[in-house]
Amino acid sequence: MLRLWIQRVLALTGNPRQSRPRALRPERSRIGFLGCILILVSAACTLAPLPPAPINPASSSVTEKSMVMQVTPTTALPSAPSQPSATLTITLSPSSTFTLTVTPSFTPTLTLTLLPTYMKLRGKVTIAQAVCHYGPGAPYLYKYGVYAGSNLEILRRVEGGNYIEIQAIGGNNPCWVRVDYMDIRGDVNNLEPVHPFEVKLPLSPYYAPPAWVRAERIGDEVRVEWAALSLRAGDDSEQTPYIVEAWVCQNGQMVFQPVGTYQTQVTIRDEPGCREPSRARLIAAEKHGYTRPLEIEWPQPVFATPLP
Repeated sequence: MLRLWIQRVLALTGNPRQSRPRALRPERSRIGFLGCILILVSAACTLAPLPPAPINPASSSVTEKSMVMQVTPTTALPSAPSQPSATLTITLSPSSTFTLTVTPSFTPTLTLTLLPTYMKLRGKVTIAQAVCHYGPGAPYLYKYGVYAGSNLEILRRVEGGNYIEIQAIGGNNPCWVRVDYMDIRGDVNNLEPVHPFEVKLPLSPYYAPPAWVRAERIGDEVRVEWAALSLRAGDDSEQTPYIVEAWVCQNGQMVFQPVGTYQTQVTIRDEPGCREPSRARLIAAEKHGYTRPLEIEWPQPVFATPLP
């Protein structure tokens, strides 16, 4: 078959000898081309065919890999989750009970408390000489005297008593005098009130209070007794040595009654009829001042009928 095919090719190309000299070079080229073809065909016929390559079932060919790539879907990017829509479903059963709870809100309320306004008054002494004491009562130690016609400044008044605190106008050395010894310009009730137990007295740096004190009630009267205070020579004030400062009920009102004595006992009237409890304390004097107050365990009055 190869020979027939070569002869057919030569017949088509024609005899080189019958060609014209002008076509010599093309004919030589054609002959060279055909020779190359014959050499290639001969080589192909003589080579033995290669055995087929063994197929490894565990490995995939390029074509299979490409087919797998075509079959396997590509991984898509995860899309953002859609927001679920909230749906409120209310189911009422026949036994359901609706309860409305009201929580009261707190609204702060500003409360204004008006403080009383007190005044300082002026007054003139109306007696020849008035004794001005360290405390709001006659038994207290003498401080100095004030004289008729003296114009003085009035600072405070004692609660439950009839003494006022005075001093020279623009001065700083106050003392206590009876209110009825003064001609006061203004209302005494406009003065600042002070409880008698809050009045500051000069304290003795040398003596302690009496060793003991006790009180006993007999009806509306209370008998108080105490131990004597022994003073050194020269320390006697030569004035009232003992004072029982009593805050008691009389005629339905709490009054301040300072009871002074040279003895070691006194009797004080204390009646029922007041809401505030009665109380008292004992102080002793020497020339430098007073001992610290000694509280008295005061027996309270017995009420025939309870207070409303």
